[in-house]
Order: sequence, then structure tokens, then C-alpha cells
Amino acid sequence: MGTALSVSAPRCAALVALAAVLAACGGGNGAANQTHSPVASTTPAHQSPTAQPTTTSGQPPPVTMPYGVLYSSQAAGTYTVSIIGIDGKVAASADVSTPPITSCASSAAAVVAPPLSMSNSRVYFMDAQGVVHFLGPSGDTGRAASVPAPSASQRAMFAVSPDDSRIAVVVDNFTASGASTRLYVEDVNGGGNHLDLFSESGSSSLWPIGWHGTNNLVLAVTPSCTQGGGPFCCGPQELHVVDPATATRRFTIGSKGGCVVAGPPSAGGVVCENRPDFTSGSVLNWTAGTVRTLAFNGPASSYLSPEGSMVMFVDNTGTGFTLGAGAISGFFACTWIDGTHVMSGGDSQHQPRVAEITTQAMVPVPAQGDCAGRLPGGL
Repeated sequence: MGTALSVSAPRCAALVALAAVLAACGGGNGAANQTHSPVASTTPAHQSPTAQPTTTSGQPPPVTMPYGVLYSSQAAGTYTVSIIGIDGKVAASADVSTPPITSCASSAAAVVAPPLSMSNSRVYFMDAQGVVHFLGPSGDTGRAASVPAPSASQRAMFAVSPDDSRIAVVVDNFTASGASTRLYVEDVNGGGNHLDLFSESGSSSLWPIGWHGTNNLVLAVTPSCTQGGGPFCCGPQELHVVDPATATRRFTIGSKGGCVVAGPPSAGGVVCENRPDFTSGSVLNWTAGTVRTLAFNGPASSYLSPEGSMVMFVDNTGTGFTLGAGAISGFFACTWIDGTHVMSGGDSQHQPRVAEITTQAMVPVPAQGDCAGRLPGGL
């Protein structure tokens, strides 16, 4: 059974990026190697205790204003998910049990995704038993789905489609030599229309990092395990846009051996930086086209704005931007909320803040944690 949620929804309405996914879903643009593996049974979703309006299709409507999402430390027994408005206020929050730490046979750290995903209406987040809950900005919450339970050697990672209808799940079983990986897609509500799409074993693993629309699943290549550091050692390296019904690869975005993905993607695309010196890179769109080239002073986390017009660079001095905004020294943003507002994470020693990028006006956020992304969450 899942852990009970503790939810708060203040009346004042309003709201580190980790590794990414996919070790070769098939070759080139051809069909993927498809292996059908047994999958843990899902548990039917429970109705939200707080009703939210639904569309004629039965799905919740998209949010009408943007939000940022924070999730607190995974070192404690429970963690908190917080939805944050551009005014810095907490629109809603919920607590659940924290998934156990997963390792590669205790010999190295397993590279796993944050236990969250955003649709265009809700935040979805996993507890220690593998139950996936949802939370909306109005405080509506409930149980959405189940994935294979996390353990010291197994972790399920997931991405919910923008319309809340489908969930893509990658299940990794880690060993000292890497991980065995399998990918499946099914309905959020009840686990119907289940499709086993792909499996492999090796030193690389997959993450379902999001959906571009409802007919393009975005997966990212990431190492299975890590024992060290260095630029881009433990995060997304390249993205694969695949058919969610077959896992056939449609586009490869970036290259783990060349222009490596340098930050989380947005609806506008993603930024990559060229190995080995990381002094140049590109903004890439969702058909693998180069929108424009960029110059870098060295490795930096790079965040493309939702509409794709501006890039935010974060290094050890603070946050800078391409043309349109000045640098904000000492402010370490970790997500865009909309095209003019960004948010930093933090803890009890460094309070998260929301900043308006042109005026650099900031407001404190009465919550803690790392950035999980934004609502709406579709790519």
C-alpha cells in the first residue's frame, strides 16, 4: 500500500537536474530492438479526494498559469513536493515516503532520475512503495498509478504525457557492471493498453525524460553507474525522440560523444556543449535541427526558456543569460517558470527564490528543495 499524503493548499493561490535517459533504442531511424519482459502489475488509481474539473476526455485541464516545482532532500525518510507561483508563494505541497537509495552492488552510485514528472496540469511523484501520486496547484491530490517498487538495486523512473493519459516507465536493475533496463508504456489510470517496448543491459541506461506532445516520447542516454565527477559525468548526454507505441527512434538530439546535452530540455528544445573543451555549443530543436550556435567559457548548466528564445547559464558565480537580461551574481537558478521568471532551489541555509530576469527583482520562496521543473511540463 502507498504512504498517506500530507497535503497543504494555502489560500494565496498561485506554484539538480539529474541524469537523463536512453541507451540506444534501436539503430539510426530504424525500428528498435523490441524485447517483451514481464512487468509488475499496476494498481488502479484512486479518485482524488479533492475534485478538480476535467475535460470532456476525462483528463484534468492544463494549468492556466505557470508554476515551478521543488522537491526536498532524498536523504530524509519523507520528502516534500511544492508547487511555486511566480510570486514565490506555495500554491500546494504534499509529503510522501522517500524511495530507498539505489546503488550498483554497493560499488558505485546508481544514476537515477528524480522521482517526479510533470504533465500540463499536475505534478506526479513516487513514494517508497512505487505508488505514483499526483498534486495539482489547487491542492487536489490522489493516487495515479503504481510502478515496480524501488529497492537497493532497482529503480523505476517515469514520465507522464502532457494530457495525463499515458505513463512511460523505465525499470533499471543495477549490478556492479551496469544495469539491465526495460521500457514500457501504459495508461495512467488503471495500467491498461500496456506495451513492453525495449530492453537491454550494459553500462548505459535510459530515463523517460518527458513527452513532446502526446505522440513523441523523449528518452535520454545516461551512464548506469558513476564513481567520480567531472563535466557531464552523471547526467543527460543525448536525447532520443521515439514513437511511444513502438520505441522506434525518430530523432537523436545531441551526441554523447560530441555535442553533449548540457541541461534539462524545454518545449523549445535543448542546449548542447561540444566536447572536449566545452567552449561552444548549440540550441537544438525537437527535430534535431540547429537553431543557433553559442559560445561558452567552459562547462555550465544551460537551460533553454520554454519558448526557446533565451538561454540561461549557471556556473559557480551565479546565473547569466543570452541577450535580453543581465547576469544575477550569487543567484543559482535551476528552472525557468515562464519566459521572464526563473527559480533557484535551496535549503535552510540558502532560501529558494524566484527572480524576474529583466529587473532582477527577487522574492523568497517559503519551501526548500531542488528544482524538478515547471508546470506545464510538456516538452
